[in-house]
Parts: sequence; C-alpha cells; structure tokens
Amino acid sequence: MATNAFQRQMDKVCKADGFIAALDQSGGSTPKALRLYGIPDDAYVVGEKSMFDVIHDMRTRIITSPSFNGDRILGAILFENTMDRKIENKPTATYLWEEKGIVPFLKVDKGLAEEKNGVQLMKPIPEFDKLLKKGKNAGCFGTKMRSLIKVADADGIKAIVEQQFQLAKLICLQGLVPIIEPEVDINSPEKADAEDILKKEILVHLGGLDPHEKVMLKLTLPNIDNHYKECIEQANCIRVVALSGGYSREVANEHLSRQEGMIASFSRALTEGLRASDKADEFDSKLDDSIGSIFFASK
Repeated sequence: MATNAFQRQMDKVCKADGFIAALDQSGGSTPKALRLYGIPDDAYVVGEKSMFDVIHDMRTRIITSPSFNGDRILGAILFENTMDRKIENKPTATYLWEEKGIVPFLKVDKGLAEEKNGVQLMKPIPEFDKLLKKGKNAGCFGTKMRSLIKVADADGIKAIVEQQFQLAKLICLQGLVPIIEPEVDINSPEKADAEDILKKEILVHLGGLDPHEKVMLKLTLPNIDNHYKECIEQANCIRVVALSGGYSREVANEHLSRQEGMIASFSRALTEGLRASDKADEFDSKLDDSIGSIFFASK
C-alpha cells in the first residue's frame, strides 16, 4: 500500500467519527451467523467452499448496500477468505477503500486453544509473517486477533495479554496496525474483577511499546463505565473499540453510549435482523437503521 494511502487511513481511523464493522466470522462461527440470516444448515457443507460462498454473498450484500459507506463506518474487519475474494470485480479490501472509503483490517488468529487458567489463548498461527505480508499486499491497514477471558485468573489474563502484545509487535514490524482483542465473556461471574486485572496488564504493555508501535484495543463493554479511560489516553493506543459480545444491538448501543472515547466494533449486533429473504429496499432500510444507531452510540 502506498505510504500516502496508509496515512490517509491512519488519519481516518484516529480522527473521524464512526465505528468498525466486524465482518470476520470464521469457519467455526459462520454457521450461527448464517442461521441468524435465515440460511439453513443444509444449504451448504460446513467448512467447505459452499459455506464460504454463501457467507461471501451475505457480506457482499452488506458491503455493496448504499447504507454501508465511509461516512459512518471507519473500517471493516475481514476473514482471510473474504479478503481473498472479489466484490464487483475488485479484491474486497481494495473495493472497501476505493469504492466505499472504508479502511480494511484482516482477522489473523486461527481460533482459540483449550481453556487453561480460566482463559483461552490463541492457537498457534502457521506462517504468521507470510499471512501478514499477504494482508499488507492486499491493501489491509491493520489486523485483528481474539482471545477469551472467562474468569478473573491473574495468571491466565497475564498470559493472554502477553501473547497479544508479542504478536502485536510483529504486526507493527510489517507496517500494520494490530487490533488487540482480549474479550471478557459477558456471562462471566467474575467479569468486573477480570476487567480490573485486564486493564492493569494492558497498561503495563502499552507502556512498554516503542513510540512508533501503534495499536488498537477491542474490549468487552465494561461493568464500570469508562473503565478503560486510561487505555484510551495512552499515546500508543490510537483507538479503543467495543465488541458487542452477545448483547443485543439495543443493549450494546445503550451501554456504549456511556463510554467516553470508545466506539463500536460490532458483528452480530450490526447484522441483527437482516434476512436473506429481505427484498432490496427492506434490507437496505434495516441496515441503514442498524448503522445509524451504532454510529450515534459511538459518538
């Protein structure tokens, strides 16, 4: 990507109003997303090309909608298979930036490892450098990687944050901006305590970044409003975005609207209510309402 394009994208991500659309359901989470969209399980084979064809059709319909544009959406997170495909004869990342003014990000994690110490680290990522170069060459501005915290185990949370920031430094070396996502399960009985531990660990690692290492954080909406204010204020953290985490769009928006300096990066909450059977006008109207409400909650 040309340096001037990267800087324009950096300016947009750092300064513009809007939110990040998460369109990165992987092979494991795709069937649920398709069921919610009204596509039955027998319409494709899980993990096979037919499944990725169907989910790409869904994403294409969303991305090409007149409602989905850079006036309200800063960026979009893509699954690798989506990045590898085209929309209206352009590579997806190129289409997003050139036609929509939306900054593309690439999901780079390969799912979660087995639970240990109350958390799930990321699985090893084969040929990580190769994947990063591929994303950079495709025109992606940054990456996203998710791990999961289930209870307030200090050792487990410490391990999650260490893994995230170790990989984040490698991502920065490739000229990409990593979105670090240590999700706290919204159903955790120890959610507030886990968030306290998580914030302390994140601040330690943000303080250890070099000035040129810029990162973003994607965090569960916290129990205590403005809990992550100190993270937002860190110079190396260019944005803090919120995941919906299973909350309905209405609940997520209401919670987000109370968080100063935090914007949305919703997935299920963004596409909530959309159906494959919707006629074009109905689909666009639903999507416009969804985008409008999330945009407003992110201001």
